[in-house]
Parts: sequence; C-alpha cells; structure tokens
Amino acid sequence: MSETTVGYPVSAAQGATAEHTDLIAALGAARHFLRLTARGLTDDQARQRTTVSELTVGGLIKHVSAMERLWAAFVVDGPAALPDFNSFTEADHLARQDEFRLLPEETLAGVLHAYEVVARATDELVAGLPDLNAGHPLPAAPWFTPGESWSARRTLLHIVAETTQHAGHADIVREALDGQKSMG
Repeated sequence: MSETTVGYPVSAAQGATAEHTDLIAALGAARHFLRLTARGLTDDQARQRTTVSELTVGGLIKHVSAMERLWAAFVVDGPAALPDFNSFTEADHLARQDEFRLLPEETLAGVLHAYEVVARATDELVAGLPDLNAGHPLPAAPWFTPGESWSARRTLLHIVAETTQHAGHADIVREALDGQKSMG
C-alpha cells in the first residue's frame, strides 16, 4: 500500500492502520506549510530576523528538524533519547540558541534537505510502529508534569503541534521579510 503525503510517497508497513496513515498525513501537511515559507528565499534572507525575536525562516526549519529527530528517538528509546534538561550548562543553552539560527556555513538548501531526511525517517517509524499506545516516561524538566508519560501517539501529536506552531512563526517572519505568505 502506498500513499502520498505532501511532498513525497510514503509506504505503509504491514499492519499500519488508518491512524498511522492519518498521523503521517498530518505530519506531512504541517511540514509542507513550514517548508512553503522558505520558497524562493536566498540563504541571506533565510538568516534574516524580521521581528524582535531571534527567529528566522532557516533557523525555524533547522529547529523543527532537530526537535522531530529528538522526539522520534524518544518514541523508540524513551527518556534516554532526550537531554538532561535540569543540568543544562551555559554552553548547552548557547548551542540550543544556534539551533534557531542558520549559521554562516549553513545553507537553506542544506537544512531543507536535512529536514526531508528526518521527515522520511519519522514517517517510516510511524508506519512501522506496532502499538501507538506504547509509551515512555518523560524526563524531569521544569515544563513536564513530574511522573508524566507520553504514548507514541501523544509524542507524534506533539511533533505535529510544534511543527504547526513554528510554521506560523515562519509565516510571520516571511511576511515581514518580503510580504509573501504561506496561505491567503
């Protein structure tokens, strides 16, 4: 069975349900709108801030790619896949800030390609998950409820939500850059 999500075909693994397919489609749609904000931009434009925040179109794509990779690893490996948020050093915080920037040696084409690789890996993971209810405890962090666990389904919905939220941020940055909008 083969379906097409926004951007590329995805093969559903044996045993994949309609819910698996729906999750892949939701991820594909959210990714599409984030990538759409980058259409026609140069590397310099993709690095440009247009609001008081540090957010840029290229940096947002880079961040979402990193977060999707991290949360997909959580689905497989549990809390060991996530950093120890409570022991972040200043260097960790600085590195995290670079995750939101398209650095001088990086290109928009490069981060878009990396995002495509991450997206395909996540879609393959989702298609092959035997149980969307299987979950893991979240690591200790100020923003997680102590003792909370997330199922694979909940984690994938988090990836969809984060991608959609950042697609909106990118749309605002892009519109302030040159008047282009993803929709409307």
